[in-house]
Amino acid sequence: MAVVEGLIRQENDGTLSFGDYTLDAKAKLSDFEHDGDLYKIKTFYEITKLEKNGLFVYESVPGTAVFHMEATDREIAFEVEGKEDAQITLELEPEKEYKIFINDTNIGKMKTNLGGKLIFSVEFDSEAPTKVKVAKL
Repeated sequence: MAVVEGLIRQENDGTLSFGDYTLDAKAKLSDFEHDGDLYKIKTFYEITKLEKNGLFVYESVPGTAVFHMEATDREIAFEVEGKEDAQITLELEPEKEYKIFINDTNIGKMKTNLGGKLIFSVEFDSEAPTKVKVAKL
């Protein structure tokens, strides 16, 4: 199992990786610039939270490490891992339907609430990160 050194980083492919679920105390990093946007990360064993330009993007309870997160106007995709299964919340478009894929398996459709929050759970396999893709219908 891996964590992101330095709490957040840009990968060679232009994607973003962040989070360290092994920390006993909360760690924060603000004003990380990526593609003209400013990111803020808060992470430790209880929670991992990412904000972009002051707006909510991602949260997991308990904490996780996220790798190769890429977001377009149609979908968001990333790999995630942690010590134990996690509840993940994403901020997307309000009151829209999305199809969720976990490890390339379609687990169904979900609709975001009025605030645009989409909440789902991920079970972890200690051998490999779990692939997540959320696509707008």
